[in-house]
Amino acid sequence: METTGSATEGDPLKRGEDGSETGPAPSATELKKKSCKEVLGFAKLTHWRTAVFFFSLFLCLTIVFAFSFIIPCPVRPQYLVTWNRTFSQAATYNFLAIEEASKDKVMDVLFVLKDSEGSQNNTCANAGLPSPCVFLFAVDGTHGETLWERPLAPEFHWAQCGLDEKSGRKWDCLLFHSDQLTAIDKYTGDIRWQQPQPTGLRSTVPVLSVPDLDKDKVDDVALVASDSTQTHLVFLSGYTGVQIGSTVVLDSTETTNHLLHCTTEGSHYVLLHKDTGLYGLALWRIAAKAKAGMEATLKKDKHWEKTASATSGLVPIYESDSVKQVLRTGETDETPNLLLVTGKGVVLVDGKNLQPLWRFNTSSVLSEPSFGHFDKDGVLDVVVEEDIGNYSKRIIILDGKSGGMLWEVSLLNSPNSPRPASIHTTNSFSVFVFWGTMALDANSSVPLVSDRHSYLLHPLYSKVLLESPSSLDHIVTFRATLLERGRHAAYILLTGPEREGAEGNVVLSKRKLKQDVPDSKVLRIGTGGSPETNDDIKEAFNRLRFSDW
Repeated sequence: METTGSATEGDPLKRGEDGSETGPAPSATELKKKSCKEVLGFAKLTHWRTAVFFFSLFLCLTIVFAFSFIIPCPVRPQYLVTWNRTFSQAATYNFLAIEEASKDKVMDVLFVLKDSEGSQNNTCANAGLPSPCVFLFAVDGTHGETLWERPLAPEFHWAQCGLDEKSGRKWDCLLFHSDQLTAIDKYTGDIRWQQPQPTGLRSTVPVLSVPDLDKDKVDDVALVASDSTQTHLVFLSGYTGVQIGSTVVLDSTETTNHLLHCTTEGSHYVLLHKDTGLYGLALWRIAAKAKAGMEATLKKDKHWEKTASATSGLVPIYESDSVKQVLRTGETDETPNLLLVTGKGVVLVDGKNLQPLWRFNTSSVLSEPSFGHFDKDGVLDVVVEEDIGNYSKRIIILDGKSGGMLWEVSLLNSPNSPRPASIHTTNSFSVFVFWGTMALDANSSVPLVSDRHSYLLHPLYSKVLLESPSSLDHIVTFRATLLERGRHAAYILLTGPEREGAEGNVVLSKRKLKQDVPDSKVLRIGTGGSPETNDDIKEAFNRLRFSDW
């Protein structure tokens, strides 16, 4: 008996699983033909896959070969450990800028000379200028050769570089010389524009880089100037140098020091130093006075304006004794705090809510404070030089968080000693550089220039100072910096006659920071001392690797 519902060879149709009828089963010949076609199709597909594989392999090998042998690897600039440039019978000034002027990823040096002839056969006479004239030099940081030089009309008053960041401007340095303001491209030395100094006013640095006010898609600049009785502000076009609007009176007294501060709301304030403290004046208020409607694009800060004077618009930031200096404590921060140097101490003010964070009482502060990382808490610490009398000074490192003293040392205050400096390392702390003379005993005589040395401080060996083996002539200005990103730590020194602008031998030099370590003297300071040997200390300095902030 056949089971009902089962398919047999006699059935003309085969029912599927769903009950529907299907065609007759394929014959053996048809199955054989179908199997051959599938095999042939699979064989063709395999050939294509093989071809694609070998083509991909060939392409990869070609790329590797090109990058390995045909396309050259980038060559890092080879720099000299030290170089010197000497200019005879020249004069120089307290200006030294570290900028990349050659586009080789190594920082270069810009400085100013007063001479009759440059180093590239450029003369004042050929430029149609009286002799001697002012030269702005750009010197290669790798080997000290002149990149370009620009003769300008004398006399020199001030210069500021580094004004090109995110501004749209085609120039980077602004110089005030003779009665002119000249904007210069740091890469070529070309003059982008030249305009007369505003009549009756004498501007001072810093130049304030302000947002685009004349709507030409180029950020503009502001000059703070004085006529010996009042403080004024002048807006200049960043594209042409032409004055925008009228001159604005900022204050009824002469205020020589100033700074531009940006709040968390994106509102800009000009900070003014007065006899009674530090005050801010909103940029939008100044712009409205210079030209009606020009303030429309500038932001207002409601928090700051709550305390603004109804008559003058001044916002009190810190009211007490006179403010001598104001510095930002973190240029990379969105809203950096403000460090104030007053007649009685050093004060840190919160850049957001204007509240004092800490205060450290000192006597007279000798130089502009500097910053570095003594500990590893990620907050910049403050280095202060305090005059303690008897031709001596105390160098203090203050904790950036609390204002407490982290470290101190007393040195003889040698004449013409540069301000302290620091360079950050990959170990999250900084190496500090000081200038002066270590007192051999309490009755040390008046320090001489020939006795002045530089000192290195390693925070992990805070009971030790490394004293440089030699002294230098009169130092006009000094910088300790990284010439390449993350490496190439060096001193840049400009030495010359004692009186600024006087003729004599001018020397621009670069020395690698660790170059003098083997010949330096290890000095034990404080109590307790350091258990490490002198060789261990020097090796610790030699092992340092430097980094950007």
